[in-house]
Amino acid sequence: MNRVNISSVTEFILIGLTDQPELQMPLFFMFLSMYLVTVLGNLCLIILTVLNSHLHTPMYFFLFNLSFIDLCYCSVFTPQMLMNFVLRKNIISYKECMTQAFFFCFFVISEFYVLTSMAYDRYMAICNPLLYNVVMSPKLCLNLMFGSYFIAFSTAVAHTACLLRLTFCGENTINHYFCDIPPLLQLSCTSTYANDLIILVVGSIHVIVPTSTIFISYGFILFSIIHISSSEGRSKAFSTCSSHIIVVSLFFGSGTLVYFKPSTGSMNEGKISSVLYTNVVPMMNPLIYSLRNKDIKVALMNSLRSRYF
Repeated sequence: MNRVNISSVTEFILIGLTDQPELQMPLFFMFLSMYLVTVLGNLCLIILTVLNSHLHTPMYFFLFNLSFIDLCYCSVFTPQMLMNFVLRKNIISYKECMTQAFFFCFFVISEFYVLTSMAYDRYMAICNPLLYNVVMSPKLCLNLMFGSYFIAFSTAVAHTACLLRLTFCGENTINHYFCDIPPLLQLSCTSTYANDLIILVVGSIHVIVPTSTIFISYGFILFSIIHISSSEGRSKAFSTCSSHIIVVSLFFGSGTLVYFKPSTGSMNEGKISSVLYTNVVPMMNPLIYSLRNKDIKVALMNSLRSRYF
């Protein structure tokens, strides 16, 4: 017998980041500016990596995917967030909410594994430079990206399927600025045991596996850097790796605070932590990788010269 999801709730009301009227417009302009910087910065990185042939390397292939994910990722919820600041009643339909939850899961897990692939790429470049071109072949790079997107898609399907099984009856106010999983579970009038189990088990895997891989990779990288005789070589290696470490720390740290915080933590604290990985990190990525990357700056200058001179 087919099971049909029956829910008396056809739409949700998003409380947003804050309910204080005097903060609405200042926050609107602040997050609008952040969104514009995020979109323009990631678009510039995507265009530069496509147009400049000397950036057609594994490192910039992963950076291209990271920028693409960040561009899509922030666009899943930021427009809705901006609307929350200017509309009196912030309504999102049941279908739109489930769709938003799916794409949020997909892009956030994709970023986990793209950052992991970037750490492995840096490990091969610094610790095994003679084998780098052989190991980091186009086929391996494509397989790493396909694997990242496949894992993300599978996880998003699992979370969304469990959300669709829930029944929402009565209360439909989400204490968040987008349809995140924890505040949705609080509204369910049926058991959320399966959802909690998936968050714990799958979430732990998606944190432990990438972070372990990244820490091990950078452990070997640090050991190799220490043994580099040239101070210029050490400086270049540290500069390349420090950008990635900053991004990983911000993204994984803020995400862990939200989904693995003690149950006594308030949802308002979770919303503030969410701002880090939903808005700040996608904006910081293009800035960190461009301002600290000589190849990107050279590619930008060459593109500007060929366009205007």
